[in-house]
Amino acid sequence: MTRWDRAADDRFTAGLLPTVLADPATRVLAVCGDRVPTSEGGLVWDTVSRWAEPGAAELVEEWAFLGRDERGAAVVMAVLAADAGAPGGEAGPVMTESLRIAAPQLHPAEASLAVAAVSLGRWLVEAPFCPACGARTEVRHAGWSRQCPSCGREHFPRTDPAVIVAITHPHDPDRLLLGSNAAWTDQRYSCFAGFVEAGESLEGAVRREIREEAGVEVGDLQYRASQAWPYPRSLMVGFLAEAVDAGMARPDGEEIVSVRWFLRPEIGDALAGRGDLLLPGPASIAHRLISDWYAAGSP
Repeated sequence: MTRWDRAADDRFTAGLLPTVLADPATRVLAVCGDRVPTSEGGLVWDTVSRWAEPGAAELVEEWAFLGRDERGAAVVMAVLAADAGAPGGEAGPVMTESLRIAAPQLHPAEASLAVAAVSLGRWLVEAPFCPACGARTEVRHAGWSRQCPSCGREHFPRTDPAVIVAITHPHDPDRLLLGSNAAWTDQRYSCFAGFVEAGESLEGAVRREIREEAGVEVGDLQYRASQAWPYPRSLMVGFLAEAVDAGMARPDGEEIVSVRWFLRPEIGDALAGRGDLLLPGPASIAHRLISDWYAAGSP
């Protein structure tokens, strides 16, 4: 797949899912948790006939309309139960991978679609009840909303905003501050990140998180990019921020166990796979923030 369109207006078409599931041109992606079927760096697609078979149909918890491909054919998702195991393909069982692992090898259009599928699929499986009254909700809009038959409330997939920040040195443009999380292996460093709290702006979240995790105040902020990240349902908003006092950098000792000012050549070596420093994988916005900073100052 080289392109896909969410075709959001189609979701309001009465009987959309039964219609597209009866169309042999429809493409089906089976998703189980955060795992997607892959082969040779691409997603593995099924036909609707494969999932119409009784044995396969019983594995599907929910169906959802994801959009249309470059030919206009419908793209739907079969959301499998958590214990369903690896989905099979037309020729039998296929390999599945966590999206964290699969995303860097996928075509950008397929990676984007897979992120949407994992995010939506998790919500469909994990949030079946109305948070207001506890009644079981009914899926509407081809998988993109839920209606409570008891209290009438309508619910939508939740997205939690989070900030992620690369910190530059106030006096030396060739230094970047990164941190190492307590859960990581030695020598793995990345940008600083945290969820936006209730009633907090993105800029406020950046300043609070950096103060809490790295001990520094930041001055100038630059928005760089954003990335949907389905772990579990985040929107990562990336910034570049300049420290006010580089000497104040300290780890919080709980979540962050080490912070270091890295020189540009050290970052370059790590991006090239040289040396002991381990950086985030290429599918992450953290990698983009670091690599963009490196490229901007390299000859």
